[in-house]
Amino acid sequence: MAEQPETSTVQTPAGDLESSRGRSLPDADTCRELLRQMTLIRRFEEEAGRQYQRAKAGGFLHLAIGEEATIVGTTSVMEPEDYLIGTYRTHGHAIARGTDPKNVMAEIFGREDGTARGRGGSMHIFDGERRFMGGYGIVGGNLPIAAGLALASDLKGTDEVTVCMFGDGASNTGNFGETMNLAALWSLPIVFLVENNLYGMGTAIERHSAVTDLSHKAEGMGVPGERVDGMDVIAIRECVADHLRMAREDRRPTLVEAFTYRYRGHSAADPEVYRDKHEVEEWRQKDPIESFAKRLVDEGVVADGFLEEVRAQVEEQVVEAAEFADASPDPPLDSLYDNLYVLPEESGGWYAVDERTPDPFRGEREREAAERDRVRDLHEAGAAYAEEGDDEGRPADEAQGGGASGSHSREQGRSGHPRHDQRDEDDDRGDGEPEDAI
Repeated sequence: MAEQPETSTVQTPAGDLESSRGRSLPDADTCRELLRQMTLIRRFEEEAGRQYQRAKAGGFLHLAIGEEATIVGTTSVMEPEDYLIGTYRTHGHAIARGTDPKNVMAEIFGREDGTARGRGGSMHIFDGERRFMGGYGIVGGNLPIAAGLALASDLKGTDEVTVCMFGDGASNTGNFGETMNLAALWSLPIVFLVENNLYGMGTAIERHSAVTDLSHKAEGMGVPGERVDGMDVIAIRECVADHLRMAREDRRPTLVEAFTYRYRGHSAADPEVYRDKHEVEEWRQKDPIESFAKRLVDEGVVADGFLEEVRAQVEEQVVEAAEFADASPDPPLDSLYDNLYVLPEESGGWYAVDERTPDPFRGEREREAAERDRVRDLHEAGAAYAEEGDDEGRPADEAQGGGASGSHSREQGRSGHPRHDQRDEDDDRGDGEPEDAI
């Protein structure tokens, strides 16, 4: 085997990072699986970006291309019963925890077969069965939730550990300090892992944080930290394994700062005017997949060309995922308010109002209202209006001779209010309840 240096050096805003972690490789099967996972996540996200450009996915799309070592190194040493919670750059986190890439892609597409049945999209991947507790769009919003998960495990007396992953920008939020204080005060079994990719959106870390060595940022609140090379999957794996042990056995929280880099912009809409191409290219020389594959070849773990074989395998898997997502149905219109509220049967309050028809009704009774043909027709007309209009480019309501707005004027009748004149029709149903109480 080739000699490995005693330390690896990475330049950081706080000076050089030197670490002796990652010197020894695990067994060959583990090495191959780590490389396969990183390659799958990379190719999946490339395809997600391509599909986003094709308008197959709506909303925002945040890619973690370049950060695969941090993701896979962390999840590879977690137990199945451990909890993982992230922010909004978490496609790879879910896949690394075992979620089928088909369901992740379907969620990005906003389809029924997605991990949240199309309700969350790219920023809110979730898989409770595998204890991936979701991505969150609010910067730092996942920190107190992670503390809650760890507190629940502590109160139940289990050995579960919560791993909370977040970006460098989140270390400046009020939630960060409050959560660190409570985690230390209550001795919670939690590992905080900050994925420091040098930029909070488009702001360089030295411009948004007075302390650029984030591993020290929680020490004053009782949470010790360690900085590790986040581009080295073995270094991350060894570091997180030690911190998981401290959380599980010593029952104390710690912080890991994984120094990593994203090759794409903050989101798919990011023009990246805040950094130059030379910086990106310099970090591409540290590509976690290429570097790890080369090391495996150099140390005789895999044959030359193994990475190309893996890429061919994951290519087929990712193409299948995209086809699966494209064939998955859209969520039905009458499911819009499903699972939003837990209501007692005797409650008479209106927790949501659906005003997409001339006859507003309780949003939580969407499915019941949608059984009426008129309501369904109006909802579908509204959806068509939002998406495309008619063949001549006119809005859908104009193309249908008034559509939803035209129906409103026709239905008002004597009272000038759509709900009043609906009473006679409702009374015919025998329930004596007006349409607006559906």
